[in-house]
Amino acid sequence: MQLATRAVVTAVLAALVAVAGYVGGMPVTIASGILAVVFAAGWPTLAGLPFPPGSSAVIGLGGLGAVVAVHVTPDQPYLRYLPVVFACSIILAFVSELLRRDGRTRLVESVAGTVTGTLVAVAVAGWVAIGRTPGGEPLVVGGALALAVGSAVVALPLAPWLGALVTAAVSAAAGAGAAAVVPDIDVVAGLLLGLAVGILVATLHVLFDRLPTLEHRLPALAAVTLPVTVTGILVYVVGRVLVG
Repeated sequence: MQLATRAVVTAVLAALVAVAGYVGGMPVTIASGILAVVFAAGWPTLAGLPFPPGSSAVIGLGGLGAVVAVHVTPDQPYLRYLPVVFACSIILAFVSELLRRDGRTRLVESVAGTVTGTLVAVAVAGWVAIGRTPGGEPLVVGGALALAVGSAVVALPLAPWLGALVTAAVSAAAGAGAAAVVPDIDVVAGLLLGLAVGILVATLHVLFDRLPTLEHRLPALAAVTLPVTVTGILVYVVGRVLVG
């Protein structure tokens, strides 16, 4: 999958999250669960892990478990059971290694890669948490729109440093613009949120863009969903700091 295609797909996914955030409630949870499953399917191949089926199962269960845990938590803090879900996922990662029958080569790399992927998948629950927070729907919309715009800008043929600066600036502008249109969110808060999202998008682009595995379908799916997944916890943290 080419860079331009990946950028467009990520932008579309982010836009869908923005729409779900505008609607509120269950759509955000469903979208987050789908993102976790798609990411889990592609991450082991993207990271070159030796036991993709087991790693995908652990990551998928961890991501879905986090989404469900946040969705059913009755009151704030909505992320209070997230450490429990992640701890159980770490145990599952070791169980997955015990099920291997290939000599368990690259054992440490396999466990580390699976746990890292699970951490990314669990981060998607941030979208659910901020969506359930009173006054949090505008943050979901603003963060997702900033991500969509920043992901689209990444595809421009710019020098690395210039591309990173442009991505961060445009995302910040998108966040501020969304804040100006959507009620209950300050323009400065939207600007800072968009800036944080833009920096994240530019960083992930530098980290993963040159990986040869992105030519294949499953790794490309993980690459396009990864920014949307990680941004969930970023929007939650930044939103709680800026808005409360």
